[in-house]
Amino acid sequence: MPYPTTHWAGRLGFGLLVAVLAAYLLAPVILVFPMSLSADTALSWPPSGWSLRWYAALASDRGMVEALRNSLLLGAVVTAVCLLIAVPAAVALVRGRLAPLALLLTLPLLLPSIVLGLGLLIVFVRFGLVGSWPGLVAAHLLVTLPYALRVLETALRALPPGVEEAAASLGARPLAVTLRVTLPLAAPGIAAAAILVFLVSFDEVVITLFVAGPHLTTLPVALYHHVESRTDPLAAAVSALLVLVTLVSVLALERLVGLRRAVGGGGS
Repeated sequence: MPYPTTHWAGRLGFGLLVAVLAAYLLAPVILVFPMSLSADTALSWPPSGWSLRWYAALASDRGMVEALRNSLLLGAVVTAVCLLIAVPAAVALVRGRLAPLALLLTLPLLLPSIVLGLGLLIVFVRFGLVGSWPGLVAAHLLVTLPYALRVLETALRALPPGVEEAAASLGARPLAVTLRVTLPLAAPGIAAAAILVFLVSFDEVVITLFVAGPHLTTLPVALYHHVESRTDPLAAAVSALLVLVTLVSVLALERLVGLRRAVGGGGS
């Protein structure tokens, strides 16, 4: 019969297409690692030799280390504040059936980053927030809150139906239902939102360029200024570390709760 042969050929063609697309998307990421091990003084391919000199240079670069420290601290603060706002907001949106309001809260994602950064700069200058930690946190919250709300809204909608009603029918008050039933069941979604918010904040560069000022630098901004004036493989070493941080975060989420469960919610 011709059907099995046609079916097999279709699956093979689809697999080849996926492989080509994956290679196209991942090639720039994969090339970062061998280039970060280059012994050359400038970016070139293929490298003439191999060395860890640029990782050592990164560790001894006080500016980069300070920028990394700032990015880690900023990401942690933004993640904590974002979850404190997004978790109750998502509960209110889902339980209050305010879907149009949820769509309104995602509008910052529709604006180009450069337009959003310029608008924040104009506002922050009037309030003296440019180049300050509160200004950076507020700017990153504007970008990360929509992501957190979307993930948490999906997680809450995927909870087992009737569980909260059952807890309420047994005498639990609304606050107790939220704290003891809703949030534990949505814990995978909260974990996914936390990791996503941290990664978005850690990687944000365009808006940070507008509001960080000259004395407060994050790692992406420091890397941007570095590649403006230099072409050495230090940029590849920083990029390789950023890729590893992202990969470890995703693998940790998969190990702890599973990516599909985290995005879809805690229920099954």
